[in-house]
Amino acid sequence: MRPVVAGWIDRRVLVNYRVAPDALDGILPAPFRPKLVRGHAVAGICLIRLREVRPRGLPALVGVGSENAAHRIAVEWDGEDGVCEGVYVPRRDTSSGLNVLVGGRLFPGVHRRARFEVREWDGGLSVAVRSRDGDTRIAVRGHVSHTLPPGSVFASRWEASDFFQHGALGYSPRRDLGGFEGMELRTQNWSVEPLDVDLVESSFFDDRARFPEGSIAFDCALLMRDLAHEWHARPQLAARAPAPGLVPAFNRDVG
Repeated sequence: MRPVVAGWIDRRVLVNYRVAPDALDGILPAPFRPKLVRGHAVAGICLIRLREVRPRGLPALVGVGSENAAHRIAVEWDGEDGVCEGVYVPRRDTSSGLNVLVGGRLFPGVHRRARFEVREWDGGLSVAVRSRDGDTRIAVRGHVSHTLPPGSVFASRWEASDFFQHGALGYSPRRDLGGFEGMELRTQNWSVEPLDVDLVESSFFDDRARFPEGSIAFDCALLMRDLAHEWHARPQLAARAPAPGLVPAFNRDVG
């Protein structure tokens, strides 16, 4: 049994896109299907800084910190007790060599090494990510707001908060690509703030060979800060079919 991991979330940014559901046909592997909001699929990037992360029960003094990025797609799938929901995570990048070493081995989630450049100021932040393998480039800059952008699929910040709180269970490809391993994020005092974005760039979501013009658009960004959290391993899911697009491209060499 894999241990429960505890720590603190210093900062978590959810950068979200609304996507035409059929644009994910070659990206999502079975058993997953898009979870829709007013006819749109929702995908994005989680940019999270963690500190004092360690197996639950150990003192915070032995914990470690890291910057991390995860590509995510909100999904549903059929479980034994009905419809389940969460996120499919095809790729995780991290500043931590330890995360690369233990991810997909001691803890769920294969990670790849990346360089993170982060600046924060009163009410604002910028995050730039470039992976060592060159597959991932991300840039986000924004400042705290009180409302979501016009045209968002979410009617309010509270609806968006509820949507992403229910997506705390993430599944990602196993190291051997023989299925999907699950990890659930549990937080205390869940709270989000809208982030008014001045710049958003993604080598994945901006790729028009993958997402044709008109099939995807930036929707909104949300910010979370200073939350105690735990990561819980969840039962694995079997792969029902190989993904023809995203999974091989993002998992071709996991070491």
